[in-house]
Amino acid sequence: MSLHLIIGDKRYSSWSMRPWLVLETLGVPFTDEVIRLNQADTRERILKHSPTGKVPALKCELGTIVDSLAICETLAELFPKATLWPRDAAARAQARSACAQMHSGFTSLRSNMPMDLRHDQALEVIAVETQDDIERMVALWAECRAASTEKGPFLFGQPGIVDAFFAPVAVRLRSYRVELPAQAAEYVDTIYQWPAFKRWQQAGLEDV
Repeated sequence: MSLHLIIGDKRYSSWSMRPWLVLETLGVPFTDEVIRLNQADTRERILKHSPTGKVPALKCELGTIVDSLAICETLAELFPKATLWPRDAAARAQARSACAQMHSGFTSLRSNMPMDLRHDQALEVIAVETQDDIERMVALWAECRAASTEKGPFLFGQPGIVDAFFAPVAVRLRSYRVELPAQAAEYVDTIYQWPAFKRWQQAGLEDV
C-alpha cells in the first residue's frame, strides 16, 4: 500500500505532526513531503495535493484524505490490528471525544502558545482564557486516564491516535515552561520519550 503524507514544517506544524506520529507508530512504509509554510508559493504548492489548500493531506489507495482527524480515522480503518484506538468500547469513546475536543477547541492555547520546537521561554503573562485552556487540558488528560482499561504511560496505556493529538500540546506546555501537576508533567515526559515523537522532534530542530 502506498502512503504519501503532505505536511508543513516539522518545527511548526502541529496539525501535520499528528498523522505523521500515527504512521510512525504503525511502523508501515510511508513517504512524506514537507511544504514550507508562510511562503509566497505555499498555498499554490499545497493546492497541487489538497483541494483545501491546507496540510496535512494523505495520498493513499482510497484517494486524497485531508484533515488530521480524518487521516487518523482512515489509518485506524486500514490497519485495524494496530489498535490505534483503545480496545475497550467505553475507553474508545472517551478517546474519540478527547481528540474531537482537541480538534475543535483550545483556541486561546493555540493562539497564545503557537508550536515551535525551538522555543524555550515562558510567557510574561498567561491570559485568563489560555490558563482556562491549560486547566481544562490537565482535566481532560485525567479523564482519559480514568477511562483507560489498560496499563502503560500513555493516556490509554499504549500510544495511539489520542496521544498523537496531544503531542503538540505537550510541546507547547514544555516550550513555554508551564508549571503542571505531577501527573500531567509525567505525561509530557512520556510524549518526549516516545520514539516516534523523538524522530519528528529531531527533524524539526534541524529545520532552518
